Amino acid sequence: MEERDPEVAAERASLVAAACFFKSLGDPTRLMIIRRLAAGEHRVADLVADLGLAQPTVSKHLRCLRDCGLVLSRPEGAAAMYRLAYPDLVDVLRSAEPLLARTGDAVVLCPSSGVTA
Repeated sequence: MEERDPEVAAERASLVAAACFFKSLGDPTRLMIIRRLAAGEHRVADLVADLGLAQPTVSKHLRCLRDCGLVLSRPEGAAAMYRLAYPDLVDVLRSAEPLLARTGDAVVLCPSSGVTA
């Protein structure tokens, strides 16, 4: 959609990165991975065991987080060690907790973006 007002177009363009950032966090599995990585480096096998998820699922979400620049990896033997690219990412999640507590079930039940959307 093309904006007719240049100021509105500039504002929209400046918010694209923020919208993409929040979309990258928009999956419970990715949020669980971020919480685990906040405690330090983990291998895929560690995350699979901790989260009780299949290896392809964990790898897919790590790939998304890495592609978004939120997670880094380094080789260690035959495995890769994953860590948060920006440890203050956890602060972003923590800062949302009071707001989530105040909204209660409204976010979960939201017909546009809740669990049934």
